[in-house]
Amino acid sequence: MNTEDNNDFYDDELSRSLISNDFEDDTPHRKKKSKKPLVICLIILLIAAAAGGTAWYMMQRHKPVEATEKFLTGMQNMDFTTMENLLQSHDLSALDDADIRDSAYTDFFTTVNKKMTYKITKNKFDIQNGTARITVHMKYIDGTNIYAATIQEYTRKVAVAAYAGKEMTQDDIQEMLAALLAENASTADEKYSEIDITYPLIKIGSDWKIVSLDDTTVKVMCANFKSVKDEISSQLTDDSTDSSSAAAEDSSTPGSTASAEGTSASIDITTDKFSVRFKQFAISKDYGGNPCLMIYYDYTNSGDSQSSAFVDFTLQASQNGEILEGTYPEASDDAVDNYMSTIDPGKTVTVCQVFLLKDTTSDVTLQGKETLNVSGGQTTSQILKLK
Repeated sequence: MNTEDNNDFYDDELSRSLISNDFEDDTPHRKKKSKKPLVICLIILLIAAAAGGTAWYMMQRHKPVEATEKFLTGMQNMDFTTMENLLQSHDLSALDDADIRDSAYTDFFTTVNKKMTYKITKNKFDIQNGTARITVHMKYIDGTNIYAATIQEYTRKVAVAAYAGKEMTQDDIQEMLAALLAENASTADEKYSEIDITYPLIKIGSDWKIVSLDDTTVKVMCANFKSVKDEISSQLTDDSTDSSSAAAEDSSTPGSTASAEGTSASIDITTDKFSVRFKQFAISKDYGGNPCLMIYYDYTNSGDSQSSAFVDFTLQASQNGEILEGTYPEASDDAVDNYMSTIDPGKTVTVCQVFLLKDTTSDVTLQGKETLNVSGGQTTSQILKLK
């Protein structure tokens, strides 16, 4: 007998038996396939679709914000092309009314606008109507102090030129203003204002546009000036008109007269920048031999920078309701020179202003006021009895 063959056969049979038993034992434990993976896949797809829809909505909602930010960056950089392209109206003419696009003032407006900062604070978005209202909080240069400093220098330079007999053309004046504004913008203490502006936007095609250029944006860009030339001309004209009117009223009011000595009515004035104290008057001759009135007063510079009586204080004289012209005395006088001299902070000098008289007997009404106070400032008056 071949034992090896029998063993092989046995082993094969045993193997088949074991396999058969294993098969039979496993059969009762088989389970049906689970449906959970399919449900999970569906949930994932729904979440992905919802997330995609939300992302799309948020992207659309942010587009008017992006358009507004580009517009504001255009403001900072004085990029008028970008600003115009982001306006539905494409109208920037209001900037011209404020001299912002005048090449003479480019340096000044570039200096102040690049310091403007902003923050988007609110987005009222209407996807159905394709509109949005974006609210922006801005911090920008308030040019009030720059304006005042420019007026001081401007009036001083114009007066010096006039006394020297130099005629100035409109181009000369504009060039002077531009240079003074640029200089003062770079050296003056920075004063900021803050404001909230709401920009209405509309969707045109795939782009968002700001509906129009509003007055408040122009105000921000021009640092609270409506027009450089108009502001300065208006201020100087108002000062002259107000002083003339007040002088005429004082001279025609019964019972309002008072002598220069021993009276409470005086051109004395005190502000946080300067003070004036009347001293005396004298009748003399001007350089042409005509009778003139010499008004002496002490001027004190109470500010923190150099200034002068000419810059800070406006004095006018009237006789019988007519404004008296300024003139120069026959003899030299240091007090006359002090009128336009630059005085250091804390210093006091005696100043003399000279007026051409109509006659040497009629009362003279003096009218004094702050020159550079935009809100009006203090006004004082005094009547001199010449005889």
